[in-house]
Amino acid sequence: MLNSTKNEICKLVESRILIDEPLKKHTTFGVGGLASLFIYPNDIKDLKVILKYSSKNKIKIFFMGSGSNLLISDNGFDGIIVCLKKSFKNFELNNHFEAKIGTGVMLGHIVRNLTKKSVIGLESLIGVPGTLGGALIMNAGAYGHEISNYLISIKAISLDGQERIYKKNDLNFSYRYSSILETEIVVEAQFKFKVGDLNEINYGKSKASKSRRKSQPLQFRSAGSIFKNPNSNQAAGYLIDKANLKGTRIGDAEISTKHANFIINHGQASSEDILKLIKLIKSKVKNQFDINLKLEVKLLGFNTQELRGIT
Repeated sequence: MLNSTKNEICKLVESRILIDEPLKKHTTFGVGGLASLFIYPNDIKDLKVILKYSSKNKIKIFFMGSGSNLLISDNGFDGIIVCLKKSFKNFELNNHFEAKIGTGVMLGHIVRNLTKKSVIGLESLIGVPGTLGGALIMNAGAYGHEISNYLISIKAISLDGQERIYKKNDLNFSYRYSSILETEIVVEAQFKFKVGDLNEINYGKSKASKSRRKSQPLQFRSAGSIFKNPNSNQAAGYLIDKANLKGTRIGDAEISTKHANFIINHGQASSEDILKLIKLIKSKVKNQFDINLKLEVKLLGFNTQELRGIT
């Protein structure tokens, strides 16, 4: 991106803008090159200006939350990263347990606050990283519960700056999938929750937390689960383990010995190291079990040749 373009965008809005920002500082993997512009929009007004400008000038744009579930190329992203994790943090819950929540709110914060109000159904999501926006897009879930179960509607803004309200029935949700358009950014969601027994809720929350600590390599940097489970009866981690890939290491990237569906960064892993492990896993599982594992983690900044063998 030309410096003149960067300067022009900086003058258009009052939002915080970081120029040539290292994306490894903003991802849970700790991997990623430079973004031409990294923007924390102050409000919807600024966000619309950014979206309209990028659309009019054909500038690539990517919407980001907390940087979990994401692998970014070390070559970076020649475009605009819009990050909501420091804005759109409104949280309203009425006496009927209807809520309006900004998509920049961290999912863990939502779960903790709702469980204190005896809201049942989300307690198993306590350890799932990321913002509400990311959770909705991937329909985050754990132990039989998904974020979409309680959704009423979302408010989204298109690249031309138009606000749109989508009812749940307007959208499709399934395992780690939503039909929310990649060309729109969700800024708020409305939910209807249910009340349950607080002791039961706290037990479920504690059980989920203990299970994650026991089974996942939480002490290392990662992007969470790399692949989706093929179906409800087959876990991706089980297949990777049976392919004898646990502990396989390329550079500072390793297929976790604790949970085979996690790739961990020992400190200096490159995006190429991690991508090679992803390709190795897909190839081995396909050859041994004739199953084509689908990525759960999102990829950004890679070219067609680099992605060969993955999609």
